[in-house]
Amino acid sequence: MDHVFINALHVEACIGVYAGERDRLQPLLLTLELGFDNRTAAASGALSDSFDYAAIATALREWAAQWDGDLLESFAEQACSLLRQRFAARAIDLRVAKPLAAQALGCASVGVHLRRTFD
Repeated sequence: MDHVFINALHVEACIGVYAGERDRLQPLLLTLELGFDNRTAAASGALSDSFDYAAIATALREWAAQWDGDLLESFAEQACSLLRQRFAARAIDLRVAKPLAAQALGCASVGVHLRRTFD
């Protein structure tokens, strides 16, 4: 399977289980791969046969800005659902990193990594 990828897309969301996290939007970094068959797009040269990076980034940013939840795991699962429904990816590999949490813990990064495949 072929993949289109976006590395470290910056989005902001109201997310966290601790009181101090819920009083402002927090930055999140999304790294994703969407699986598809590249041969159709390569043959046609048409964006409609591939994934539009700008449309994906816009959709995720707009959706994240409306998010109001606790767990990063829930955020990631619902982000996968959005990507599947809106862009019809055959596979999704999504990493969501929470930079402020990593900074507070004194480490390089923390987050979740999901892989989903569809028929």
